[in-house]
Amino acid sequence: MDKLKMHSPDLSQDNIAKIRDLFPGCVTEARDETSGKLRLAVDFDQLRQELSENIVDGPQERYRLEWPGKRQALTLANAPIAKTLRPSIAESVTFEDTRNLILEGDNLEALKLLQETYLGRVKLIYIDPPYNTGNDFVYEDDFGLSTESFLLKSNQVTESGNRLVANPDSSGRFHSDWLDMIYPRIRIARNLLSDDGIIVASIDENEISNLRKVFDEVFGEDNLLFQITLLCNPKGRSQDKYVANCHEYLVGYSKQNLPKGSVNVPKDDEEIAANYKLKDKRGRYRELELRNTHREFGKHNRKNLYYPFYVSSTGQVSLDAQPGFHPVFPDWDDGFEGCWTWGTGKARSQLDEVVAREVKGSWKIFRKNYAEGEDGEATKQVKSIWTDKIFHTEKGQATFNELFKTREKIFQSPKSVDTLREVIRMSTHRDSVVLDFFAGSGTTGHAVLAQNAEDGGNRKFIMVQIDEQTPEGSEARKAGFSTVVEITKERIRRAGEKILEGICHANWDRDVGFRVLKVDTSNMKDVYYRPDELKQSDLLDMVDNVKEGRTSEDLLFQVLVDWGVDLTLPVRRETVQGKTVFFVDDNALVACFDRGVTEELVKELAKREPLRVVFRDNGFASDAVKINVGQIFRQLSSTTDVKSI
Repeated sequence: MDKLKMHSPDLSQDNIAKIRDLFPGCVTEARDETSGKLRLAVDFDQLRQELSENIVDGPQERYRLEWPGKRQALTLANAPIAKTLRPSIAESVTFEDTRNLILEGDNLEALKLLQETYLGRVKLIYIDPPYNTGNDFVYEDDFGLSTESFLLKSNQVTESGNRLVANPDSSGRFHSDWLDMIYPRIRIARNLLSDDGIIVASIDENEISNLRKVFDEVFGEDNLLFQITLLCNPKGRSQDKYVANCHEYLVGYSKQNLPKGSVNVPKDDEEIAANYKLKDKRGRYRELELRNTHREFGKHNRKNLYYPFYVSSTGQVSLDAQPGFHPVFPDWDDGFEGCWTWGTGKARSQLDEVVAREVKGSWKIFRKNYAEGEDGEATKQVKSIWTDKIFHTEKGQATFNELFKTREKIFQSPKSVDTLREVIRMSTHRDSVVLDFFAGSGTTGHAVLAQNAEDGGNRKFIMVQIDEQTPEGSEARKAGFSTVVEITKERIRRAGEKILEGICHANWDRDVGFRVLKVDTSNMKDVYYRPDELKQSDLLDMVDNVKEGRTSEDLLFQVLVDWGVDLTLPVRRETVQGKTVFFVDDNALVACFDRGVTEELVKELAKREPLRVVFRDNGFASDAVKINVGQIFRQLSSTTDVKSI
């Protein structure tokens, strides 16, 4: 019975492209020695580093993002950890039934713990990282350790691990420090995205250029979807030295190249009624001029788009000359020879969408623009500048203060819920998983619940927030919140209650709960991970390799993490032959961590044919029972995966 765990490429352009799909940061530009032309090339030093747990010496100078500490940051991203997620049922809301998660702890560690379970499953990652403006917080990480030292120092022994530390303006705002923090987190986050997944970050002018470069390296610059300018503070920041800044940015990248329209948002009924006043058998539409309205394009540079339509006296349209039909060219009233926006092929295949109208004695050609696309969805493109007051920071502050029934700033400048709802509308389906690993006040979770209540979606959120202390004497501390994550949890509790009081979509499952899971050291003692270093004084620890104070629920969730089982599946506790047995999603996983497990209990569990089963390594009534477990399952449930801890 197994215990739970914790080639040189071809230089052809096609194979390099395949490598770029797997490791975008390992493909760069190089000049061909023979032709002198730039070609794609593999950065072998970077690829070696990607595949190594230790720092690799090198490299030669290239066009790429570089800063002191980058190799250490990459090593940190790749290094294993021996941590776990411990459930806190008391701090959760509807723990048994909810599919939402709030993870409390360092987000780098949390992302690593989510790798098995959520690999390729997250549709939207939204982050609002520190802006590196001074007087905020940055992460301080430990670098340059061997795997053994890392496990010993960072995961088994240290009390703080990688923590937030104050970054006062007087200490300087070093870009390298900020990059050390953001780079490993973005690299790991990419693994969690689905193939059509999108990552969106809020950022201001201090680090927008570096964030873009990090995204270019991790996701590939061809996968930039948008950089939206968001008017968040119309009054401007009076403390700015030269110009009062009024805006920040939303930057979005995809994991793979997405088709046109992938980030369109639905049109509302009022907008459709106001703008699409015509109707035919296909649906509501409006008429848009087919002639290109930009005079920089015309017959002089778009000859293939300069051709006639033929129009009858009654307005019939043809592409072929016919008796009684008059030719209509895309010419302007002053004689300028323009061009159409469609070529002849598209015009012929969609001729039923072409309409001729007589305007001031001349025929003009229009096309039908339908409210709904071919897939039946009425969507529109999002603009690159957002100025609506619903996106302003003061709107976010007002929403937060209303929830907490206060005029004081318990949390400074939370994002507007409407901003996050628009991002969610752009980037998700109705059953998507949304991840925010800089959760802050919890705006993302609030927005997910609000959007579900409106459109009947069943999106689920995962929010990660470190247990950062609130400053002494702050309004948050006065209000009873000693850490930021306490604010996160309380905000979602209040938001859920308020949303349920309003009008909710009939198809919504009304899940406003969340499971609280806390990042912590492993439930297992050191001898579990380093048996080769066992000393005689450690023999007593072998009697029980589980740390004191750890519950059966703690062990269950460590098993879920290590085995990659969904952390939000329903968990049922039953008493079977006097022992406590956990059933995760009925038979997805069955676990018993009690001592004195008998052969009769093993047989009863095997008859239920679970997909997976796990026991405590020293939990069997006798060595004979432990030896027979595998044989029993082979006879009664041969497909069950059996393990112990």
